[in-house]
Amino acid sequence: MQFKELSKQKAAEREQQISAYWNDIDLLKRSVETREGADSFIFYEGPPTANGRPGIHHVIARTLKDLTCRYKTMKGYRVERKAGWDTHGLPVEIEVEKELGLHSKQDIEAYGVEEFIKKCRESVWRYEKAWRDLTDKIAFLIDMDNPYVTLEDEYIESVWHILDKMNKDGAIYEAHKILPYCSRCGTGLASHEVAQGYKEIKSETVIAKFKKEDEDAYFLAWTTTPWTLPSNVALTVHPDEQMVKVRQDGEVYYLAEALAEKVLGEDFEVLDRMIGRDLEHMRYEPLMDFMNVEGNAYFVTLADYVTAEDGTGIVHTAPAFGEDDYQNGKKYDLAFVQPVSLEGKFTTTPWEGMFVMDADPVIIDWLKAEGKVYTKQRMEHNYPHCWRCDTPLLYYAAPSWYIEITRVKDQLIENNNNVNWYPDYMGEKRFGNWLENLNDWAISRSRYWGTPFPMWRCNDCNKTESIGSKKELIERAIEDIDESIELHRPYVDDVHIRCPHCDGVMTREEDVIDVWFDSGAMPFAQRHYPFEHKDDFEKYFPADFICEGVDQTRGWFYSLMAISTYMTGRSPYKSVLVNDLVLDKEGKKMSKSRGNTLDPFALIDEYGADVIRFYSLYVSNPWVPTRFDVDGLREVESKFFRSFRNVYNFFSLYANTEDEDAFDKKVPYAQRPEIDRWILSRWHNLLAMYHEEMDRFELTKVVRAINDFVNEDLSNWYIRRNRRRFWKGEMDDDKRAVYQTTREILTGISQLVAPFTPFIAEEMYRRLTDEESVHLSMLPEADASAVDEALEEKMELVRLIVTLGRASREEAKIKVRQPLQEIVIDGKYEEQLHDLAELIEEELNVKNVRFSTDLSAYMDYSLKPDFRAAGSVLGKRIRAFQNALNEIDAKAFLDSLTENGSVLMNLDGEDMTILPEYVQTQITAKEGFNVAMENNVSVLLDTTLNDELRAEGYAREFVSKVQQLRKSLQFEVQDTIVTSFAADDEVARALKAHEVFIKEETLTTELVRTDELAAEEVPLNDQQVRIELKKN
Repeated sequence: MQFKELSKQKAAEREQQISAYWNDIDLLKRSVETREGADSFIFYEGPPTANGRPGIHHVIARTLKDLTCRYKTMKGYRVERKAGWDTHGLPVEIEVEKELGLHSKQDIEAYGVEEFIKKCRESVWRYEKAWRDLTDKIAFLIDMDNPYVTLEDEYIESVWHILDKMNKDGAIYEAHKILPYCSRCGTGLASHEVAQGYKEIKSETVIAKFKKEDEDAYFLAWTTTPWTLPSNVALTVHPDEQMVKVRQDGEVYYLAEALAEKVLGEDFEVLDRMIGRDLEHMRYEPLMDFMNVEGNAYFVTLADYVTAEDGTGIVHTAPAFGEDDYQNGKKYDLAFVQPVSLEGKFTTTPWEGMFVMDADPVIIDWLKAEGKVYTKQRMEHNYPHCWRCDTPLLYYAAPSWYIEITRVKDQLIENNNNVNWYPDYMGEKRFGNWLENLNDWAISRSRYWGTPFPMWRCNDCNKTESIGSKKELIERAIEDIDESIELHRPYVDDVHIRCPHCDGVMTREEDVIDVWFDSGAMPFAQRHYPFEHKDDFEKYFPADFICEGVDQTRGWFYSLMAISTYMTGRSPYKSVLVNDLVLDKEGKKMSKSRGNTLDPFALIDEYGADVIRFYSLYVSNPWVPTRFDVDGLREVESKFFRSFRNVYNFFSLYANTEDEDAFDKKVPYAQRPEIDRWILSRWHNLLAMYHEEMDRFELTKVVRAINDFVNEDLSNWYIRRNRRRFWKGEMDDDKRAVYQTTREILTGISQLVAPFTPFIAEEMYRRLTDEESVHLSMLPEADASAVDEALEEKMELVRLIVTLGRASREEAKIKVRQPLQEIVIDGKYEEQLHDLAELIEEELNVKNVRFSTDLSAYMDYSLKPDFRAAGSVLGKRIRAFQNALNEIDAKAFLDSLTENGSVLMNLDGEDMTILPEYVQTQITAKEGFNVAMENNVSVLLDTTLNDELRAEGYAREFVSKVQQLRKSLQFEVQDTIVTSFAADDEVARALKAHEVFIKEETLTTELVRTDELAAEEVPLNDQQVRIELKKN
């Protein structure tokens, strides 16, 4: 059987060819066809926006989705993968505004809504090709040709159906509430949108002096938003808070007692004490008398939301700019003062035309000039910004439409408790806490490019009606419209319907809806439910798996859960994998302004997608921020990928030279050599771990385990230990076993890594088998009968001994190719390891393995107290302890301490219990030996060299030089050669003595010493030699 050579092209070029093959066989279609009749695994794709270029974070997110779908397919599930596009919303509008040089809603209106909408539709697809290219390059296997698209009428119609049902259920209402409001975008935001836009800012805070009306005294009130002070109509305290009246520097102030020292320092006199409710209805003079406020204003109110954690315990109240203030204003029937336009600029104040937050320092300066500032301070704090345009948000009283989603709050919490979150704390804490504090959903947006809010209001009686489908709109329209009408602004704005209540004309509310409602409706709208797929909706609901970034906890994860819970009572997903941010190698967030972003296309061209996919999983768990370091790509490329390919290259090189088929007769596991049974046991243990951890999304643990297995177990131990079995002459069962074992494991590894590194897995698998694709194969399962834990433990001990022996050689500065006489190992391991003594001799290049029951004969022990651990216990007896350790039989003492866990010693006439941590042990080898220890395993290496050992060392080093020269001359492995050398007599004698060994190892037919060679000198241990090779 012949095995094709692996491609030597650049990784990106190899991957392109494999991708073309997948397109030829239509791998996505085949992966579904081959699982016909099997259980489905339902996946929902969170829709990206195609009007921005994809970044490296998209590569990682899409890798997680793809690998899960590939894994489930290879587990036998039928996995359909429908792509989606999120095409509405302000990000699109803002991009178009920049292109057209527009700066406000007024500019858009002047430009023309219809033309603006057309530009938005075009902008949506600007980077679609880039997204398709990236999807193809990173092997994200998903149906890009039949996606769901949120701007399509069929999708919008399904969204309308949901909103219509909610409205007819009485769950949609209009209210005048305090909303987080973006003055740049001219629209309110829902609470889940606000959560996505917090940023650290520095702002001016002030403690203002409010003059009491009937007393020469001041109420001290703190605010972080000085721009709201022109709208002040009340001061508010907690009814039960202990308040004080104090005198400082000739002025009298009221504030909370708990905060008095923090605000005033220590130099003040307490004149009186009272509780908050004693201050209720006390009046004060207007802070800014130019405001001319009409109605109830300028007195102290009570509210439970006021705390004494910071500030002064007295808060300034402006009902126009805060939810708590608004509610308190309704309670006390306070005046409503809103001198701020929808553009976020002052109207009727001295600061008319200024953006309110820019006016903070100017307002403070005015107050200072008026003698109304007690103190000011610059403070750094979190402040909400618009997640779409980065403008600081204002809390603004405005009318909006709401979904009363709180009516299903309990069901939402219950549904969330049944979701498998990875990591679990994301669902319990972040998402769970969010649901516990749920607010009604502000659904309407005063914008243009989005799903039109399907609500019509009567011009006469003011009653409202919702529309649930295009068919209903056509039937109820006063105008003559048909199916060709596009369900966007301004087209639906021009459609009027007859009022069923008064027969008047109804006009559509001009708002569009929250874009998150669009994406959250995808379980229904992606298949045009309920207008289509009503009978088989359950086939695609709920999702078994979704995966998005941590920022979606209060975005898509929430909107999906809210809509599906309302519509079906059920969660729309069973499992959620949450991935965190991608940071640069220093742990900083990537941004264009910092210049630390990475171009995914350039990285793929340089390293290939497989390496990027593998590295992103290897470096950290998905839910931990990924520190992306390009050096890490090089590392995994050189370790895992090179080792994997090298093992195949070695295997195929020798398999292709065989005259007999090594695979015609299977050698049962039980009849294979011990080292085969060891690697197979390791392999089946890996398989068991793989399936268990993959099902728990412990992807980093899996990838690292595969990496270690390929590097350490397969390449560095099994293949290296068994090279001679590949190139020996006859095809017997021993040779068949090594070929069959290697091929089985290489094939299996190809399957295990297929979800992570689909390209190399495909190339390797199709060379090892005659099957269509690794991605259509079924993953191998662990065979418990092949696992031999005792054998694995035994081999692990051998490998530790070899590691210690090599460390000992390194410390003694003796190369591995230089033979040594013997290694001494603790006799307690003799029974376990005696049959592997020859292996240890070969690995460490020693003539003999000696098992000794008394290693102390080769070592010197030195004991002294660990003063940090023992000092506090032994106190003044520590010196007696030190003296006793100097005089005691160190080896016997240590043996007793190890065996019993403690030793009783008489120190200065008192028995004291000595624990192992009280003693520091230093072990040194006797002259001529070197000792190495780890995990209570000790080895002693005899480092004495005699002439015979030196001679063999020269021969082995010579073989290494010849092998290197053969490789550089590109000789074939089966080529025989004539080897000529020039060296001094000592080296020549050594080579002559080991001529047979040299010839066998290097396929040399004639070994010739000559005095003159043109070749350069190369080092041979402590000598020099010239070597020349000629092919026969």
